Amino acid sequence: MRNKPIVGITADRTMLGAHPSHVVGEKYIAAIVEGSHALALLLPAFGERQCIDDVLVAVDGLLFTGSYSNVEPRRYGGTHGAASAPSALHDPARDATTLPLIRAAVAAGVPVLAICRGLQEMNVAFGGSLHQSVHEVSGLNDHRENKDDTLDVQYAASHTIALTRGGMLQRLAGGALEARVNSLHGQGIARLGTGLTVEAIAADGLIEAIGVSTAPAFALGVQWHPEWKYADDALSTGIFAAFGDACRERACRQRMSARSSSADSIATPHE
Repeated sequence: MRNKPIVGITADRTMLGAHPSHVVGEKYIAAIVEGSHALALLLPAFGERQCIDDVLVAVDGLLFTGSYSNVEPRRYGGTHGAASAPSALHDPARDATTLPLIRAAVAAGVPVLAICRGLQEMNVAFGGSLHQSVHEVSGLNDHRENKDDTLDVQYAASHTIALTRGGMLQRLAGGALEARVNSLHGQGIARLGTGLTVEAIAADGLIEAIGVSTAPAFALGVQWHPEWKYADDALSTGIFAAFGDACRERACRQRMSARSSSADSIATPHE
């Protein structure tokens, strides 16, 4: 009997040469395997070709990863009705997979951790909208990284966020009301989705983390990248540990439910 929960990690659909492929960055896999102490299962962007109910039965938690691609504006009505930004990269196969899956997972009590694009997917799935170019919005800062910098510089903490008092993140931060995080995103939350709560906010007012008010299990979205060298940061370590604990709790409940159903079946006489 396995003693680790299974976490499904959402993949991007991209072309490797002439071949459509489904890929996940290793940093996400490592954070789940080593930080959440779970088994990683890569989830292809197959949309309706894989039944959501089957996916939810197969996993004990879901990680919605960051990506170079952005949610298509048609999924949330665009920003003030605008079409997609000319330079935007999209992944319609991923949208078709993650948007219905994230809402179904939360409703089913499957623990969810959503990072960067994942946070944006969570917001859109619950009816929210996005800024396509945060740096072009009056009053908001430029939250993008300098791609000419080394990865260590790109992923270094670059600004402070305020944690919502009494929220999940504040608890994971040991009661602190602020944290320093990295920033590698061009898009961000414009209108908050229905039923979502703000877990953290940047100094310019941009929402940096969200939860789901009615979620029966762990459901957290963050705009930054806690997976990057997570073990070097206390809050990042706490996020992946808490997510792993939630996945183990679900796995335990599922096993107990299966045993109960099996015992009932054996105890019930057959005619």
